[in-house]
Parts: sequence; C-alpha cells; structure tokens
Amino acid sequence: MNRFLLAVAMIFGVSVSALALPGSAAPREHRPTRLHASISLRPPTLAVQRRSSRDAPGYVFVASKGGATQGTEIFDDRGRPVWFKPVGGGDEADDFRVQSYQGAPVLTWWQGTGFGQLSQGTDYIADGSYNVIAMVHAGNGLQADGHEFQLTPQGTALITAYHAVPYDLSLVGGPADGQAIDCVVQEIDIASGQVLFEWHSLGHVPLTDSYEPIDSPYDYFHLNSVSLDNDGNLLISGRHTWTIYKVDRHSGQVIWRLGGKHSDFSMPANAAFAWQHNALAAGANTIRIFDNERNDAGQVMPQSLVIWLQLSLATMSATLARAIAHPNGWSANSQGNAQGLDNGDTFVGWGDSGRLSEFDQQNGLLFDALLPGAQTYRAYRFAWSAQPPTKPIATGRHHGRGKKRKSTIHAIWNGATSVVRWRILAGRSAKHLKAVRTVSWNGLDTQATIPGTPREVAVVALDRGGHVVGRSKPTRVH
Repeated sequence: MNRFLLAVAMIFGVSVSALALPGSAAPREHRPTRLHASISLRPPTLAVQRRSSRDAPGYVFVASKGGATQGTEIFDDRGRPVWFKPVGGGDEADDFRVQSYQGAPVLTWWQGTGFGQLSQGTDYIADGSYNVIAMVHAGNGLQADGHEFQLTPQGTALITAYHAVPYDLSLVGGPADGQAIDCVVQEIDIASGQVLFEWHSLGHVPLTDSYEPIDSPYDYFHLNSVSLDNDGNLLISGRHTWTIYKVDRHSGQVIWRLGGKHSDFSMPANAAFAWQHNALAAGANTIRIFDNERNDAGQVMPQSLVIWLQLSLATMSATLARAIAHPNGWSANSQGNAQGLDNGDTFVGWGDSGRLSEFDQQNGLLFDALLPGAQTYRAYRFAWSAQPPTKPIATGRHHGRGKKRKSTIHAIWNGATSVVRWRILAGRSAKHLKAVRTVSWNGLDTQATIPGTPREVAVVALDRGGHVVGRSKPTRVH
C-alpha cells in the first residue's frame, strides 16, 4: 500500500477504500470527498531540466493526465509537489489554474470524461483551504466541456460545450443524414447557474470553413478557447477553421475573423497560424496565440510557436509582432497555451508533449520541465498561498539492527504553502515527546531519518520566521 494512503488510514482509523481527503472533488452532480481504492496518492513527478534565479515568482500548476496517476497538482520550481488532488474513475482534470472569485484568489479546474470529443463534466472553484465552494454546470441541457473555464469580473463564467446535432454533410462530401458538432459558448452566472449568454458555431460559421477531414459527427469547428478582449467582447478560437473570431458579447454577432479561409485581416505568411489554441488579448489590438501548426490531420510547419499578432483596424491588417519557439524544437500535436506573467515573462505549456517552459522578454529560456510519461492541457505559473483544513500527518518506520537502528519519519501536509521547516518530536509515549531534529521542507511528503527507535513521533510545521503553523497528532512508529 502507498505510504501516504497508509498514513492517512492509520491516523483517521478508516479503510483505504473509504478514505476521504479534503479537496478531492469528484465529477458532476455531487461535491465528493471519497477516493476510489485503486487511486495511488503518489503524485506525478515534474522533471525540472532548467531553472534560473530570474524565473518569475510562483508555483507551477498542471493537470497531469495519461500517466500512472493523474490529477491537479502544484509544484515548486524544483519540481517538488506542494499539492496533489488525484482524479480517478475514468475522469480527467483540465485547465487547472488560479483565478479571482468574489475578490479572492481561488483554484479552478474542469473534471469529467471525453475531453477533446463530446465531453461531459463540471467546472469547480476551490478556496484557499482547497474546499470546493462552487460548481458550474452548463445550462439548457448541455454538458460542460473542459476546453475553457474563464471567470469574469462580473461573477460569471465563460464555459464551452460540444453538442452533436443531425446535419446534412453532403456540401462537404459527407452523408446527408450525418451529424455535426455544434460548439457552444455559454456565460453562466455562478451564484444562480443562470445562462446569461449563449453562442453557437452552427449558424455563424459554415462547415466549408473547416480544414478538418470529414467524419460524422463532424467536429468541423473545435472550440478550444474563449476569453475577454480588452473591450469586453469575446475572442473565440476555432481550431479546425484556423480562425480567431471576435464576437459581440451581447448580440452574438461575429465582429471580425482573424485567419482561416475568410480572414477579415490581410496577413503576411509569417503571421499565418494553423490548428491553434488559447487566443488571448495581450495588449492594445494585440492577440497572443499558441500556434500548434499540426494535428492528427497533418503538419503545416515543423514546430509549434507562441505568436503575438498586432492588428490594425484602420487597414484591417495583421502583422507578426513576436514569436517564441523552443530551442529544442518542441511541437504539440494537441493542446497547449501561453500565459503572460506580471514580470513580462511568458509561461508556455507544450500540450501533449508534457513539457512546460518559461521565457523572458528576449525569448531567453529560463525554466524548462517535463511531466515524464504524461501531459497537461495547459500549464501555468501563479503565486498561491493556502492553509489546508486538516492537520499535518506523521508516519514512521524502524529499520536497521542493534546500535545502528534508526527510524525514517515522513512529515505530510498536502497543500500547505507556508511550511519552511519540520521539527520532529520523538519519545517513548505521546506524553513524552521531545525535539530530536529539524529538517527543511522537501515536498508535501518530507522524509527524514532520526537515530534510535522511539515508540511515538509527531511533526511540527514551522514557517519562515520559525512560528508554528501546524502540528500533527502523535503516531506509533513500527
């Protein structure tokens, strides 16, 4: 049994199959805390290949999937896990990040099934103690898709949904009795769940605009990002039409199209993009795009890029203002994003390659890491401060023989961000514990060795100033 699972089961006196952990939200209709017995709490790893003293401050946020374990996870710059929420039961999590809700920083993510197809799931909001405080569902009979969960200053959420409808595909070489996937944007009032705005790709974008090979249901549009432009209207990315659409947030009318077969902007060859993700406003009349340049249907350029396009509304022209390519030529067949950081750096998630990087304003590579054997839809860097609602947990085990006998102690506090050191207490009973060693925090499961074979141990969490921020219950060492 995984030692973390065993530790929690020992402390709380429950079976592993009934184990409940704070922040372990399960999908759809309920706010669950139960974990499936088959889920290991051993967090996925982040292999950091390059770091710099010039990295932006903050933690790395990913929703790892495709590996032996998957879920939402926070890492520090050395790749040490700070918080991990496993996801199982056939679900995955996507778009895990920090946003603002009701004036406070919160964690948000989508969790469900079928991501990238006709997905079904729920969007979650959790507070600074990892408690789920709101769940957002799609309205009007639709299911929330995981490509976007964007909170707005108005207390609403922009979400996406995919919906297959009967459709005559003969105009594009498909069956007359086929199906098309209608990609839907909804703006939801978080408090009430009311749908305030709804936009459908069908009716605004014809099937003939797509570059995707015909299939049924035909995913001709593939909506993969929705964001607010600087004027409050929407920027919508249609991956399979190679187009960014500016859409009136009230009427739903398309204001302009950037890229694709019917671009309203003239574009030089170096500004063209294909199979893109994550279109965001990045300054006055500037759009930043993660330009995949490939998908299963084919490859246009040899590697993926992050590009900034400067738009002139006077001449209706777009020019390339900046581009970032990874020096190793990384390419993302699917997924990917680029986040502008407060210090001017750009944090990039390279989609299904499982790689993430940070670049300075001169495109210098500052941070480079890999999720071995896994991937993440998007990757981010954020400042984050949190205090778990539970106490730390201590476990211990004796090993060795004779005078060389010693004990290995684990100090575990999933999600605590203020811990700098752990003080280890040990003794012959819970009432006779004394400090025997202090060690630096080294991830959510910090391991240390102490001499001897005490019967009981406890751990005390200390912050940067040496103040106690948490203390475990005493536990028997075996």
